[in-house]
Amino acid sequence: MATPAPARPHVLFTAVRCTDGRIRDLLVSEGRIAAYDPAQLPDGCATVDARGALALPSPVDAHIHPDKSTWGGTWLSREPAETLRDLIEGDVRARAAFTDPVAERVGALMDRAIAHGTRAMRAHVDVAPVHGLSGVHGVRAAADARKDLIDVQIVAFPQLGLLSEPGTAELMEQALSEGADVVGGLDPIGIDGDMGGQLDFVFGLAARKGVPLDIHLHDGGPAGIRQVTEIARRTVAAGMQGRVTLGHAFAVAELDGTENDSVAALLAGSGVSLVTCALGADPVLDPARLMPHGVRLAVGSDGVRDAWTPFGDGDMIARAHLLAYRTDARTDAELAACYEAVAQGGAALLGLPASRLEPGDPADFVLVAAGSLPEAVVDRPVPSMVVREGRIIAREGRLVR
Repeated sequence: MATPAPARPHVLFTAVRCTDGRIRDLLVSEGRIAAYDPAQLPDGCATVDARGALALPSPVDAHIHPDKSTWGGTWLSREPAETLRDLIEGDVRARAAFTDPVAERVGALMDRAIAHGTRAMRAHVDVAPVHGLSGVHGVRAAADARKDLIDVQIVAFPQLGLLSEPGTAELMEQALSEGADVVGGLDPIGIDGDMGGQLDFVFGLAARKGVPLDIHLHDGGPAGIRQVTEIARRTVAAGMQGRVTLGHAFAVAELDGTENDSVAALLAGSGVSLVTCALGADPVLDPARLMPHGVRLAVGSDGVRDAWTPFGDGDMIARAHLLAYRTDARTDAELAACYEAVAQGGAALLGLPASRLEPGDPADFVLVAAGSLPEAVVDRPVPSMVVREGRIIAREGRLVR
């Protein structure tokens, strides 16, 4: 793993292009953006020439499965799969043959993500009797080794089922004492066949431990909307507004017109957040149809080079491009909204302070070769520099050594 450049108390980034088109200097003091007075620079201030590169808030990966990834290892040939259960069972078989330690595979993927600008990630890690807590321990070890480079939240995720897989419920609770930060859930109807039972457990565990809740919801159609509605109701009843997330939410992505508006209003009012990964042929949540209603929308990679998919690379600037492409974003405002979901939506979901490059904000940003934010979303450039708390930690897609 790379060692970041030593921190300097004060750094002046000159000739920075802003998203409003201005070229200005950006002063960082003690890891935060500071008010800039060219006549009163702090003593010992270092200077970095941005050469007109566009500064963007660092992106956030709000939904990724790093414990499954083969990143940095040999090629994995995937099995055919027709259903979600086929994918789950194929993943278990594939991972039984993995020889590289979890922390090693996860660390390689994290390094890739960091070098391409990722500021933080919410890592969904499988918890099941077949895996035990090895994934949680491995991801936590990789994250702790990079704590100066990236913020990581771990979701204890019952991939094989919660009620339908005996022993998982007990492991879920144990995981929260051994490295996990968030309670996960998965298709209460489609996987467990017991909406009330699964939601009783996950809401109850999250309340007892005082942690957020993040539920994968692949179920579409009326059954999916029924679960969305019930989760929104329980969120308000439990006083957990702003602490419950639905990943994928294909049933919501399928809606149009007044149905979309009604469900969006329900989600915004209950403080339930959504995460999309703009996957393959699956329905994709559209920022233009949800964010104007006040719905918090974030974006993630989901699987990266794992038994589920050969695709994914941990690059969240590229993921903003994919979201824009899948939602047919054309105007500058639509393209910018996709990056807003990636950067600010993700930061809000993980409880991180916004990084809008204003005085007082954390100095977490990327510098890219683009004339505007919409152009960056379309061109998906590799950052010429990745800056965390004012330190340059990567250049041209490589961690600083």
